[in-house]
Amino acid sequence: MTNSPEHELLLELQDLIVGTGSVAEFLGGLSVSAASALSRSAGTAIECGVTLKHGRRTATVGGSTDRAVELDRIEQQVGDGPCIAALKVKQPVLLADVRTDPRWPDYQQRLIEEGVQSVLGVPLELSQGATAALNFFSPVTDAFSKAVIDEAVSFADVARNAVGLAVRVATAEDAADDLSAAMASRTAINLACGIIMGQNRCTQNEAMDILIKVSSHRNQKLRVVAEEIVTKVSGAGPTTYFDM
Repeated sequence: MTNSPEHELLLELQDLIVGTGSVAEFLGGLSVSAASALSRSAGTAIECGVTLKHGRRTATVGGSTDRAVELDRIEQQVGDGPCIAALKVKQPVLLADVRTDPRWPDYQQRLIEEGVQSVLGVPLELSQGATAALNFFSPVTDAFSKAVIDEAVSFADVARNAVGLAVRVATAEDAADDLSAAMASRTAINLACGIIMGQNRCTQNEAMDILIKVSSHRNQKLRVVAEEIVTKVSGAGPTTYFDM
């Protein structure tokens, strides 16, 4: 049985998730596949940048070429354009001719300087409070016919789950890193307080006050002062259970 193009794309994206080390690297590979698919459909060279919005932060995180990344960043710098609009309205936004469309004059002037004549923004609805958009760039006007736009939407539909999975994995890894850092910091502070209590025969609250005063006097973070105290006494830095 022959696999459908959608199935082949899904397998390709799954391989990307496994074979890349970060969301940015994965989205870079995704943009290469997207640009290739639309170039075939449009019959002309298409470049693709990927914008990821997580919380209040919107940033370009990948591109089929270095130039595509820079083109996508122009829109972030200007603050508006088809890709950002697509994220807001949750549907494709077409800029068929940068020389005649009246919507984003500053952005379009920058595109003209870069030799870009038409742009298509296609959103990807994700979970975890994140959204993404594919930003396609063409050197010719009216490159994005209805058939090409349908191809872009179809690609986005297939890619959505893979992109969402990559974002969820990265979010979980970031949360684990934050938790590990917090635990390490708390371990160092607790150990330092214990040392101060033993040396000064004081209460835990009094030990914490001493630690805070030293931190303020040295203009160092509390965790750094605590780690120095533990290292000076034990000859080694503090270790959490999960570091062992």
